[in-house]
Amino acid sequence: MQAEIVTIGDEILIGQIVDTNSAWLGKTLNAEGIDIHRIHSIRDIPSEIHRALQAVDEQTQLVILTGGLGPTRDDKTKQALADFFDVSMELHPDVEQHIEALFAKFNRQVNRLNRSQAMLPANCIPLFNEKGTAPGMLFEWGERLLVSLPGVPYEMKHLLLEKAFPEIRARQTLNMEICHRTLLTQGVPESILAEQLSEYEDHLPESLKLAYLPSPGRVRLRLTGRGPKGTNITSSVERYFDDLRQSLKSISYGEGDAEMEEIVGGLLRDKRRTLGVAESCTGGYISHLITRVPGSSDYFQGSVLSYSNDLKIKILNVNPEDISSFGAVSEPVVRQMALEAANLLKTDYALSTSGIAGPSGGSSEKPVGLVWIGLHSPTGTKAFQFQFNGDRERIIRKSSLMALDILRRALVDDVGKA
Repeated sequence: MQAEIVTIGDEILIGQIVDTNSAWLGKTLNAEGIDIHRIHSIRDIPSEIHRALQAVDEQTQLVILTGGLGPTRDDKTKQALADFFDVSMELHPDVEQHIEALFAKFNRQVNRLNRSQAMLPANCIPLFNEKGTAPGMLFEWGERLLVSLPGVPYEMKHLLLEKAFPEIRARQTLNMEICHRTLLTQGVPESILAEQLSEYEDHLPESLKLAYLPSPGRVRLRLTGRGPKGTNITSSVERYFDDLRQSLKSISYGEGDAEMEEIVGGLLRDKRRTLGVAESCTGGYISHLITRVPGSSDYFQGSVLSYSNDLKIKILNVNPEDISSFGAVSEPVVRQMALEAANLLKTDYALSTSGIAGPSGGSSEKPVGLVWIGLHSPTGTKAFQFQFNGDRERIIRKSSLMALDILRRALVDDVGKA
């Protein structure tokens, strides 16, 4: 089944809110075997809604609309749909009773605007909304189905999963199987990966496609298989995904939706090791990533944000002569930062960073993006030099992810304490 998603609302177009509904809908519909053909956002204006529906591809069998179903004057989706299908608006007593019961629960009176939400296009099948007052609506549109859902995310999700999907399954045969597997890679740019995987892609069957999804510091590789149910597309995806994983073993760190900090945290916990951090150019971002993971207190002791040279000297005992001779962004400084962080915080491992995140502060000898990363481990203290590109935010994120990947590789080789 081919589907299109239309999100309605000026607040999306002006950037007041982020359209998370489309991302969730795309993922959820895809898992159901529904192939997303197009996603677009429009203003909450009847003519725009009509234009979007008129532009639906002739092969599309399912259209999902979200937004514009509230009780206020700027919510115009219901009337626009009634006009589009050339039907009247009618009172649905069962929807009205549902709204009254919902308000009674909270000891509130139903006002005129809320009661108007029981007025729906005459040809729609109401989808009762236990999470709010705005019902969803399902329309049989020739050979297509059109589902209109509220824009409030938790209401939209409830209605799609609990109300719309049973109706869709009852009317349409979902005969497509879609399978995704995602490999996470670190430290190698998209263009180089594409070159390395050129031969691999040449040998992929037509039913499989490899997508490159880059972000600062990492590239996700998503292998997707599509085919009619019964063709065992999943086994084909698994076979080729295993080949991909083996060919990129040296730079891959996980699969699916896992984050680097989650994988590192799991290794620290499994190995019964502890971690401390001394950050300069990353400004606490490594610590932020680590502590995003629930239960990180099991292995993370804390951090020192030694942004100034004075703190590097006073708190981390960095030799002032090394700073004078080599600069704060140098191998000897990050080595001392990592070692002293481990001593101060009494940890098995410690990471340190010092670099030039920009946009100013660089020189011909030490350009913007130069970063040194230190690692102290049970086997000793090391330092690693990198030259990252991008703006300040990207350099900080790339540096932090690289530091965690350096730690991950060390942990993989660690026999642990168990």
